[in-house]
Amino acid sequence: MEIILVLHNIRSVYNVGSILRSADGFGVNQVIYSGYTPTPLPHSHLLPHLAQKITDQIRKTALGAEQTLPSMYSDDLFKTLRHYRTIGYQILALENNLQDQTTYLLSDHDLPSRLSSRVVILLGEEVAGLSPDFFNAVDLFLEIPMFGRKESFNVSVATAILLFYLRTQVKQYITPSIF
Repeated sequence: MEIILVLHNIRSVYNVGSILRSADGFGVNQVIYSGYTPTPLPHSHLLPHLAQKITDQIRKTALGAEQTLPSMYSDDLFKTLRHYRTIGYQILALENNLQDQTTYLLSDHDLPSRLSSRVVILLGEEVAGLSPDFFNAVDLFLEIPMFGRKESFNVSVATAILLFYLRTQVKQYITPSIF
């Protein structure tokens, strides 16, 4: 399975770093930064001293994954998503509590049959989630079932749960070569 992660408007440098570390651990093929997500060098558009500070903060939780994962910055996320859909990727969004959208719980037994072997996972802002402007760009909304009193997981934790699910439950997964 080919997986591309899009980090759109993620606020916390530590969430970005944690997502990158999980992405590396689960063999994500590429990370795309967009919006106001703190972006490590060489993708940062900030002044050099600020870009280095952000990169150093991300590195605290990424532990080098910011350097090993293929990545890019998208100035036009709608265009980027259209491009990936055109070349055969399914656009997924990790969201919860959507009012007018159908979501699929990771616990749904038929979910693996709905997933493509090439996916783009769209992650939104920690509190507000994904902007409704992007809803039409999404093929499938995924949700992690919650059993406690809280309504959601931290975005980095939710990303790790989803990546684990994709790597262990989706049949198209091919074990990556170590070499």
